[in-house]
Amino acid sequence: MANHKSALKRIRSNEKRRVLNKYQHKTTRNAIKAIRLATVKAEAAAKLPTVISMIDKLAKKNIIHANKASNLKSKLTRLVASL
Repeated sequence: MANHKSALKRIRSNEKRRVLNKYQHKTTRNAIKAIRLATVKAEAAAKLPTVISMIDKLAKKNIIHANKASNLKSKLTRLVASL
């Protein structure tokens, strides 16, 4: 157990941040899945900019690696173009 006030605060803030990161990551994964399951090109193309924005935000906050973000965006763009 932590012995200092600052360590206790760090534990609390880390937990808050962990829950928020988990929520944002899961929301983005669900949005990516929705694009992958879309069969209509117009529907997928409409969702693509918001999902790319979500992916960029995750990469900016170091929730996912920048290269993973690039790979996801590239694959999703190619998928939407091929519909």
